[in-house]
Amino acid sequence: MQKFLSGYQLSDPTWLYLSFVLILAVYFKFSRIWSLRNIDLLLLLAISPGVLMLRSGEPVLESRGTYWLFAASGLGLLRVLLDGLFVRRPRLEQNMNVAGMSFLCAATVVFLTTKLLTDPLQDETVRALTRAGDQRPAMVAVEETSESDSADGADSTRELPAAEKLDAPPASGPTTALVKKAVDEISKAVVSGGPQSDHRLGEVETYTVRGIAILSHLAVIVGLTLVGRQIFGDPDLGFAMSSLYILMPCTAYDLGSVIQVLPAALVVWAIFFYRSPFASGSLLGLASGMVFFPVFLLPLWGWFYGRRGGGRFACAVLLTTGLVVGVLAILTHSSRDLVENTLGYVRWTSLQIWEEPLGTSFWADLGPAYRLPVLVSYIIMLFVLTFWPRQKSLAQLIPQTTAIVLGAQFWYPQRGGVYVLWYLPLLLMVVFRPMMTNHFAPEIKPLAFFGRGRRIESAADPAETSRV
Repeated sequence: MQKFLSGYQLSDPTWLYLSFVLILAVYFKFSRIWSLRNIDLLLLLAISPGVLMLRSGEPVLESRGTYWLFAASGLGLLRVLLDGLFVRRPRLEQNMNVAGMSFLCAATVVFLTTKLLTDPLQDETVRALTRAGDQRPAMVAVEETSESDSADGADSTRELPAAEKLDAPPASGPTTALVKKAVDEISKAVVSGGPQSDHRLGEVETYTVRGIAILSHLAVIVGLTLVGRQIFGDPDLGFAMSSLYILMPCTAYDLGSVIQVLPAALVVWAIFFYRSPFASGSLLGLASGMVFFPVFLLPLWGWFYGRRGGGRFACAVLLTTGLVVGVLAILTHSSRDLVENTLGYVRWTSLQIWEEPLGTSFWADLGPAYRLPVLVSYIIMLFVLTFWPRQKSLAQLIPQTTAIVLGAQFWYPQRGGVYVLWYLPLLLMVVFRPMMTNHFAPEIKPLAFFGRGRRIESAADPAETSRV
């Protein structure tokens, strides 16, 4: 941005204050202070200070940020679980008309896109693409550093697991200091998840990732707009949700986090295509191949569609999974590489409840035993939300989906609670959702195999029966 505007610089705290003023000016109902909309707005604004603390780089503030985000996530989970009790949902217009919100949203998108193109990619995005952080973060640095000394090369390039290398005793030799420095830098980047230079990616890969991030945010914006227009039946709500999404400071802080934005965009579009089990199943199946949390949504959505619709939903998920594995099989040369590429994108070991958390985390000060009852509570909540009520409407599906995604933040061992963009678009739908009475799963007719379905429909037709 400095190439276009001389002296332009917008720090994270400045954007926090500026966006807070804009959001309050547009969305806060000053005529009805004690309204549900204002309480929800303050709940949404309470998320961003915790993300800002995590980006400070100071251990004390990072620890406070994790506690802050856990508290904010807990309030958000309580809000979505109690969403069904708020039966009166009066229509509250924003303090700005649709044209003004559209211009504000477009201008913010332009500024944030410029910021995304100029700032370095986040290290978690780079690690997700290179898989260096999840598989062997320290080994790569040790190999590159130890090439200058052939005497220590045999010991330094020995392929050990990342955790074993980080905990190994220091070796002797002239390159020990350089090796230790490289290991410390890489391990710090792995556990912090903060911004990192793009030296591990080529120029084409870097611009590709940035392009995917921009398209993912645009997909969320367009998806929220269409949900408000087509499903909620109010175009103003669609523009209000999309504008608030892009104005939120936590969105600006995680602009390049493709592993957060892209799965959330797929879930948003799955809600938009809720009338098509095959389309929603394909989208959720694709999202499940990127991160772990959409997997927990599959039973809920399958139960929502019923027996016939759930079967088509499951077929869509399996078909999408098969296509992904098939593409990976074409791009790989051996079965071992195929297994590594299929399972390597998700850090499965990080889902182990007894694994010690990396870096600053809410669970760093507590033992693994405290995470076990949280995980059990989450599983109980998952079963309850999946099978109750028996016949679900979209008004129940949206908050229950949000609750499952939010609940995963509490037991996730590695930096749980900090992945805000996973649930932010869904939480906006819950906040702006109007009264919805007739949005249920579509009635799925049986497939006509060799004319069987046609004969069943003919037998059920009263006109045909009376004619016989």
